[in-house]
Amino acid sequence: LNWGCCASLLPSSPACGDNAGMSADVAKQIEALREALRRHDSLYYVDGSPEISDREYDRLFEQLKGLEEAHPELATPDSPTQRVGGAPIDGFEHVRHAAPMLSIDNTYNESDLRDFDGRVSRGLEGASYRYLLDPKIDGVSASLRYEEGALVLAATRGDGRIGDDITENVKTIRCIPLRLRGKGWPSVLEVRGEVYWPRKAFDAFNKALEKKGSDPFKNPRNATAGTLKQLNSRAIAGRGLAFIAHGFGVIEGARFESGFALYESLKKWGVPVSPQACVRNDIDEVIRFVEEWDQKRHDLGYETDGLVIKVDSLEQRDILGATSRYPKWCIAYKYAAEQAETELLGVDFQVGKLGTITPRARMNPVQLSGTTVQYASLHNFDQVARLDVRIGDIVVVQKAGEIIPQVMRVAKKNNPRGPEIAPPENCPVCEGAVEKDEGGVYVRCINPTCDAQIKERLKYFAARGQMDIERLGTVIVEKLVDKEMVGAYADLYALHRRRDDLVAIEIEQQRTIKGEVKTIMVPLGEKRADTMLAGIEASKKRPLDRVLAALNIRHVGSSTAEVIAEHFGDMAKIAEASEEALIEVDGVGPELAASVQHFFGSDAGRKTWQDLRDAGVNMQQPKARARADQPLSGKTLVVTGTLKQHTRGEIENNIREMGGKTSSNVSSKTDYLIAGEKAGSKLVKARKLGVAVLSEGEFLEMIGRDSS
Repeated sequence: LNWGCCASLLPSSPACGDNAGMSADVAKQIEALREALRRHDSLYYVDGSPEISDREYDRLFEQLKGLEEAHPELATPDSPTQRVGGAPIDGFEHVRHAAPMLSIDNTYNESDLRDFDGRVSRGLEGASYRYLLDPKIDGVSASLRYEEGALVLAATRGDGRIGDDITENVKTIRCIPLRLRGKGWPSVLEVRGEVYWPRKAFDAFNKALEKKGSDPFKNPRNATAGTLKQLNSRAIAGRGLAFIAHGFGVIEGARFESGFALYESLKKWGVPVSPQACVRNDIDEVIRFVEEWDQKRHDLGYETDGLVIKVDSLEQRDILGATSRYPKWCIAYKYAAEQAETELLGVDFQVGKLGTITPRARMNPVQLSGTTVQYASLHNFDQVARLDVRIGDIVVVQKAGEIIPQVMRVAKKNNPRGPEIAPPENCPVCEGAVEKDEGGVYVRCINPTCDAQIKERLKYFAARGQMDIERLGTVIVEKLVDKEMVGAYADLYALHRRRDDLVAIEIEQQRTIKGEVKTIMVPLGEKRADTMLAGIEASKKRPLDRVLAALNIRHVGSSTAEVIAEHFGDMAKIAEASEEALIEVDGVGPELAASVQHFFGSDAGRKTWQDLRDAGVNMQQPKARARADQPLSGKTLVVTGTLKQHTRGEIENNIREMGGKTSSNVSSKTDYLIAGEKAGSKLVKARKLGVAVLSEGEFLEMIGRDSS
């Protein structure tokens, strides 16, 4: 296709006076230009095989832009001219993912890969399977939602449940289609993938920064994350970010047998997938590919640290399911981390939200995995003693999981050697007393009013997985504590009385002044302050499990908080519960029960939750509505085997909607087993235990759903 061909696709101008005909012809002309530009975008950015010059492309683009400006009633949000939005936005809206974006479990050796394969084999009860392999791109996870072929939402992963709406910024990524090409796409298609900065574009952008006298970016991944959080999409349009799909969320209106089949369809629709993606028939073939890929990965045009290995069949993925954090049907193989040697200059002590004092190595800056590393974790003081590390030693540093730098060993001891690095006798922040965990390795500040602990606890309290308070981030929390405006969780709910002080708080902000990026201090301002106060007010309505998780009780994470909250239903009942009563909750053991009881039994813990209650924070867990027409209320069901009409996830959603609980294992507490074809050992066990067995059709009939 060339410029002449494109021009020939466009209808000729109608005769004067024929306004209806003119309008119809202009609409056809605009749509022909859009389709031509979409095709050329796909050829250039996805296939890497452009058919026209940049100048010819620009002529098409300008013609379309002129027609749309002359006929604004024909403009559409999925037009190629709409990739860069208008005015900067004030902030990012939170959006809830229709299906959670789970993390992927990691492995670093062949033995773990074979263990993973063994778990897959057992989970599929002897059925044959194959693997889909993808490069693990070091980028930023994102979800793209298409409805009727048009991109309607792009979101960051966030905490897996809630992310940020980055639609306007994602529209600037030229390889991402604003409208799917071809035909046959689902009515709803959520594409999960990785936004990344190709090395060539990253290096070119850095060179441009250096010419302007600005500091270059150090790392493509961090720079990508920062770019996606820019509030002005026009400022990022020319950076050259890219996207590769590696999975999916919700799909409505189509079904696919395998991940590879989905990839083939995505390619037809103009969505980029990795050209290196491939299928292997067994774990031996996977391991051979892993070994070959160790060298090939360095020739790619982007950063990667391993491979993602997934069961290819989507039905088998449903059978294998997931834990609360990881899918059971995939694993990431990560190659050995890069290491570097540098001199240890000193050791700093950091205080965490539970008072844990962590030693941190301060070193001569060194390049490691694309970033400049000056600090690294020493974990705890037992580790410091094992390493026998002293100031002046040359140490080996690497990034754990390519993210967190840590000191691995001493490469060369300084001569003469300095004194041993000992735990502090007092808290480095508040100078309060410290003590070592009984039977543990951590040294803690035991002063609950320590500023460092207060800051970390407040950051955790306000974070998305807990109270999710908009605009209350790290910088603001530290300012509030330093100015003694906040010293406890409940103080947040009195900030509306100090609105003027809040508005006047100064924060750092980068501004471009006469072509130079400078850091200046600016007031928080009324708009941001009001947004934060509204977020604080909204957090009062969070369910009990989120409040319980936010209290920062040792060993109590979001999953544990949820089961405890659902069991007791009210914070006062949790506060009154004995260790024995807490142990009766599924998943709560003696250590966790003791930790919960200790918190609520202490004066500080009692004051903390009661002050929040008095501030108007919700202290109850909403109960699932139990109706007389819910046949599964109080029942536990297990799904196994190959289903014909629905996926396992769909059946389990039906169970929960009807008041039932799902489990992955058959036991004496199981009420029903829903068995498809090749049900295997779970069916045998159910029959031995006398558990009622239902076919898929019988289950659907039981809940009043059409099984035809």
